[in-house]
Amino acid sequence: MPLNIEIKAVLENPAAARIIASRLSRSGPEIIHQTDVFFRCSGARLKLRILAPDRGELIWYRRPDEAAARPSTYQIARTSDPEALLEILKKTMETVGVVKKTRELYLLGQTRVHIDQVEGLGDFLELETVLQPGQNETEGVAIATELLSQFGIDRDQQVAEAYVDLLSRRGKPAELRREESVVRTGDP
Repeated sequence: MPLNIEIKAVLENPAAARIIASRLSRSGPEIIHQTDVFFRCSGARLKLRILAPDRGELIWYRRPDEAAARPSTYQIARTSDPEALLEILKKTMETVGVVKKTRELYLLGQTRVHIDQVEGLGDFLELETVLQPGQNETEGVAIATELLSQFGIDRDQQVAEAYVDLLSRRGKPAELRREESVVRTGDP
């Protein structure tokens, strides 16, 4: 199963982050409009990501809610009919939340840099360092942490929770500091 290292942080200056990402990246940004519909799932998360009327992804993932670089295992099934899949899922599973965002994607080596504008929450930086075969988590954490420092992100800007959880409690970006976030391990 694929594994990546993720870090998420409140982004106080999106314009500066765009400049840094453009300088470090060989390409980008790719602008992606996403609607993620989350479903109740024991011990993990399950979401249908709708990218276009003819393009979506059913994504299962598991990661701890920690305000730091953390491992995430995931599995993705692509669909050309996300609306039909959404209707099936809604008939069989409980919906627990919807996240709408505009994502700017930059590729930096094996790391996907996301500058996210999340409806109802604000701006965030998310890094996903995809581990290569034979690469261990420690190496991935080092890559992601070094990259985070290039963006000038402080530890107190890092966020433990998923966007869907933050929306469920209607947090504001200034209130999402590490010391105020609920850090949970176990059921992400």
